Amino acid sequence: MTEITSVPADDAGRRPALVLAALLIGSGVLHFARPKPFDSIVPRLLPGRARDYTYASGVAELGVAATLMIPRTRGLGGRLAAALFVAVFPANVQFATDTIANENAARVVKIGSVLRLPLQIPLITQALAVSRRARSS
Repeated sequence: MTEITSVPADDAGRRPALVLAALLIGSGVLHFARPKPFDSIVPRLLPGRARDYTYASGVAELGVAATLMIPRTRGLGGRLAAALFVAVFPANVQFATDTIANENAARVVKIGSVLRLPLQIPLITQALAVSRRARSS
């Protein structure tokens, strides 16, 4: 006989929040471990050094991940994650633009660089869903 158990209300958004946190931790660590690829996609219109933006976004990703992992700050973390995903979108556009313009880039890489742009939408909607779940529990 199988026993049915319910998930406590405060744990309802735990898994999606931790998945987002893991993604942000991975990306945040990469900003420091291998900054060069991130430097190359910083929009050239931004003033200052690309490396400064690379490190700042890495810190932001790690900080947002921390807020997602703590139940008490998860609602804020979801909103911050959504804002972060919107904020880094111009870098994804820069990457796609540069890749398409690169005659040496493989066709599959060019297509992938464009197809990844709409992937920000589910990241943003998931982050907002995490925030809503956290506030309702």
